[in-house]
Amino acid sequence: MSESLPFDAVTVPEAFDRARWLRMGGLWLIAVLAVIALYWESAASMLQIWISSETFTHAFVVPVICGWLVWRDRAAWRVIRPAPSAWALPVVLLIGLLWLLGALSEVNSLMHMALVGLLILTVPAVLGLQVARSWAFPLGFLLFCVPFGEFLMPSLMALTADFTVSALRWSGVPVYREGLQFVIPSGQWSVVEACSGLRYLIASVMVGTLFAYLNFTSLKRRLAFVAVAVLVPLGANWVRAYLIVMLGHLSSNRLAAGADHLIYGWVFFGFVMFLMFMIGARWQEPASAKSWQVSVPEASAPRGAGLALLGLAVLIALPASLWMQIVRAEQPQTVQLNAPPVNGFEAKSLPDDEWRPHFSQANAMVQQRYRRPQEADVGLYLAYYRQQGAQRKLVSSTNVLVASQDTHWAVVSRTEETVDLNGRPWSARAVQMRGHAAPGDPGVRLMALQWFWIQGALTDSDSRAKLYQAWNRLTGRGDDGAVVVVYTRVEDGESNRARERLHDFLKQAWPSIESSLQGARSSVGAVAAPAP
Repeated sequence: MSESLPFDAVTVPEAFDRARWLRMGGLWLIAVLAVIALYWESAASMLQIWISSETFTHAFVVPVICGWLVWRDRAAWRVIRPAPSAWALPVVLLIGLLWLLGALSEVNSLMHMALVGLLILTVPAVLGLQVARSWAFPLGFLLFCVPFGEFLMPSLMALTADFTVSALRWSGVPVYREGLQFVIPSGQWSVVEACSGLRYLIASVMVGTLFAYLNFTSLKRRLAFVAVAVLVPLGANWVRAYLIVMLGHLSSNRLAAGADHLIYGWVFFGFVMFLMFMIGARWQEPASAKSWQVSVPEASAPRGAGLALLGLAVLIALPASLWMQIVRAEQPQTVQLNAPPVNGFEAKSLPDDEWRPHFSQANAMVQQRYRRPQEADVGLYLAYYRQQGAQRKLVSSTNVLVASQDTHWAVVSRTEETVDLNGRPWSARAVQMRGHAAPGDPGVRLMALQWFWIQGALTDSDSRAKLYQAWNRLTGRGDDGAVVVVYTRVEDGESNRARERLHDFLKQAWPSIESSLQGARSSVGAVAAPAP
């Protein structure tokens, strides 16, 4: 039996059942702590990102804001009598399995999203759907804790470079561009990670979403303002980049050079955000009292509530238990990886200034040069990974051919290339790089082909490599994988000749390369060549 109780969010605080809220609130707190304890590694890695990355330091204030929002609207939920709900359990199972998929494939963002999702779902599971409904926005706002969005950085950097170069040419400034680097008469400029605008975008969306919730009541206006909060920082960042380059150009690089251009950027961005919120405030809607029908149970159903809580406990613990069993079954093994011999090519030692891909914490690594008479050298780089985790993984945003902070090399172009390996066509990433040199000096140029080897499966896709890895771990075959990179010098701008050289080398070398990787897969012994 239950009664339907119409109420106004402000006028019926006396319906608050303090004893019931203390009892159920205590159970909810236990559920939250249990989730954090069971998935502590994911929680700790998320916290570490908050600390180490300036892009996500805002996450520290998100739980505080959520708590304040819940307390601010306490008159709307204190009349509800909380009771566990089994309707949330299927969603708990789904989110738990998503976390397991993220753990198997070592995708931090998926694990972090699932962890926050499990924390959110403790509310409807323990306190009930009506409480979750009254806390809907604060619970959704909690998703801003997830350090998510770095995959957008390359695209945002490219868009910033496109706009800046176009605006400079429109302003009458001659520009020569290669990739994210460009040269104007007053000097050289480069679009780096800080120029992507990702920090501006994430900060603007978070603050804009909160502003829309607090200042508008209609869904249409809220969504419109959030859309503006997405578009404005993108445009503002492009204008900021253009103005900084022009300021440096017109002042002969006395202004906006070095770290001070970042300061100018934040000042400009702050001014733009201030204008956006001032304009949004003009369309502010008056707050309306929240009023809806609340179903208040006359008596609790301890059996049903107990089964719901038991089901929640089992479903929360299930993914973590499966993951511990998988990890326990993977015995520690060292990797022996040998440089493969190639028919028709002579192995050569590496010079001290050899370019090296930025793949860190590999279990084993080999890098070798090969020479054939009357031809430029071809380089081979193999990095092998086993028992991957948060600190060591094959596919990650930091494992790249050229790191963003590299002071010696820069990426000029990225394309897709089809390579013939044992008579089968495979897709590879084709990257051209340029060594930094003095103005007027073209510098050394390299062409590289890169793909992943996942226990015999080949792909140049990060997501597909992750799925192969997850399936292999789930089926008990481990998580072995490697990156394969072949590269050669581009002489006198002859890109086609360099490409042909790489393809010819792979026709001869691939059987030996694959044999070396298969040998590493079955090896247990000393590491032949430790990763740097």
